[in-house]
Amino acid sequence: MSFLSATLARVKPSPTIAVTTKARELKAAGKDVIGLGAGEPDFDTPQNIKDAAVRAIAEGKTKYTAVDGIPELKQAICAKFKRDNGLDYTPAQVTVGTGGKQVLYNALVATLNPGDEVVIPAPYWVSYPDMVLLAGGEPVFAEASSQTAYKLTPDQLEAAITPKTKWLIFNSPSNPTGAAYTFAELKALTEVLLRHPQVWIMSDDMYEHLVYDGFEFATPAQVEPELYDRTLTVNGVSKAYAMTGWRIGYAAGPEPLIKAMGKVQSQSTSNPCSISQWAAVEALNGTQDFIPVNNETFKRRRDLVVSMLNEAPGVSCPTPEGAFYVYPTIGGCIGKTSAGGTKITDDEAFATALLEEKGVAVVFGAAFGLSPCFRVSYATSDAALKEACSRIQDFCAGLS
Repeated sequence: MSFLSATLARVKPSPTIAVTTKARELKAAGKDVIGLGAGEPDFDTPQNIKDAAVRAIAEGKTKYTAVDGIPELKQAICAKFKRDNGLDYTPAQVTVGTGGKQVLYNALVATLNPGDEVVIPAPYWVSYPDMVLLAGGEPVFAEASSQTAYKLTPDQLEAAITPKTKWLIFNSPSNPTGAAYTFAELKALTEVLLRHPQVWIMSDDMYEHLVYDGFEFATPAQVEPELYDRTLTVNGVSKAYAMTGWRIGYAAGPEPLIKAMGKVQSQSTSNPCSISQWAAVEALNGTQDFIPVNNETFKRRRDLVVSMLNEAPGVSCPTPEGAFYVYPTIGGCIGKTSAGGTKITDDEAFATALLEEKGVAVVFGAAFGLSPCFRVSYATSDAALKEACSRIQDFCAGLS
């Protein structure tokens, strides 16, 4: 339609949401479908957090709030950054948005000019490039392969930076791979960034608390204090606290940037939901005891999925350090034909045939910028994962 903006033509709808929607539609039509597409914990929001929300409603905390967050939540966020990351921020350096996605988008809209480049390590979360394009910038991809456990090397980062680079978007543990950078690996990347003072760092730490096997999380501003003044550290309550639908994300960074992001939010959505903000205060200030318990469940599921996928012919699945995703490669399946007669030309054809023939919904690797792969979310029941992986094994065994 000619009246739509040219900017909109640069972006595509979210493939992960598309896969989840297709799986729901097939289920509603009576098909036996196991959805492994959604990046959402299957745990319920902890009771103390739900109680805080009910209390907020009963106390009439249902009015507009400050555009970028209530003072109580900003204080809780400052305390969280100090406690978990050793980072000192004041409430004036903190912003709260409707989910981490809005916080990232606000930062890009507030800072990018036409022609500005944003370095995005691939595989990447599907929304990063399109948010950069919507904000008028140009995404530049730095490809990390399975050979480096899907982690960017200092040389790859150096090669991607140009005089036009404004941001590096950094995500650890990663969606879609679950790869997490050690302190030493992160230090090697920050050494590169110190040599390029025009590059700011947008660190998406959404999966910070979802790490396994004794892995110790670190974030760029903590690893290299000299980068503190050009780092936006982004986080939220969605994943670790099982609060995806509550839609609360937050970030801390230099005050002028935070103010600029607040200006964008004031003219777009205004404040995040008041009830969700009070629930998030309780999430950050209240007991954290359930996180390691949930992580034990996630680790068990990860180990189950990795071992079963590695038994599927043509599939190789690394063991990730965090998040709740695995990102197997399927080089051994490309060029074959499925039992249902579909030619597996690429990972999208693989995912489509797997859904149609075996009722398993996964997200194809091209959506995340690295093929031939697919993403599995193991944030669902052990029984569903066992059955889904068994179907994937059958599907791969049937390729000829």
